[in-house]
Amino acid sequence: MNTFVYMVRHGDSPKGGEEKTRGLTVKGKHDALVIANVLRDEDIDVVISSPYNRSILTVQNLAEQIGQEVIVFENLKERIFHVEEQRISDKDLYPLLKESFTDPDFSLSGAESNSTCQKRAIKVLKELLINYQGQKVVLGTHGAVMTLMMGYYDRKYDLNFLHSISKPDIYRMEFNEQVLVDVKRLWEPS
Repeated sequence: MNTFVYMVRHGDSPKGGEEKTRGLTVKGKHDALVIANVLRDEDIDVVISSPYNRSILTVQNLAEQIGQEVIVFENLKERIFHVEEQRISDKDLYPLLKESFTDPDFSLSGAESNSTCQKRAIKVLKELLINYQGQKVVLGTHGAVMTLMMGYYDRKYDLNFLHSISKPDIYRMEFNEQVLVDVKRLWEPS
């Protein structure tokens, strides 16, 4: 019996503020309702999320729709790009991403590399595949950590993929035990 993991990248969020507490913009809140509608007929069993507010809020409507609470895993948080609590600007982030995908062990002082982030997130994902085997699991996530988790199973999920995804976005990953057998995009960007 195959397990399905629905990677749900969070909706649009304000550009300023702390990484952990930033919520959703009006568009992000609207898109969270649309996500619940898109996944309504998927027979979701459990909703899991990064601890960051924007990810939880993106999947909260779906959890309520199926009568569940969002289960939070600290190690599903976004990659820590720098030690500051504030969001890093896109201007500073893009060169950092390019270097990080060229050298997976690269990081700024005190921050996290792609390799370290991938290891912590994949450990959780592998546990989820065991604990929820044969079920359908929604995972509220972020762009970089989602790309790193998907890239662990297939190298085509790389920096170009990260630059191509939208906020929000949904990818349904199908696993036979721990082996990825299929990925399908379910979100239609507007």
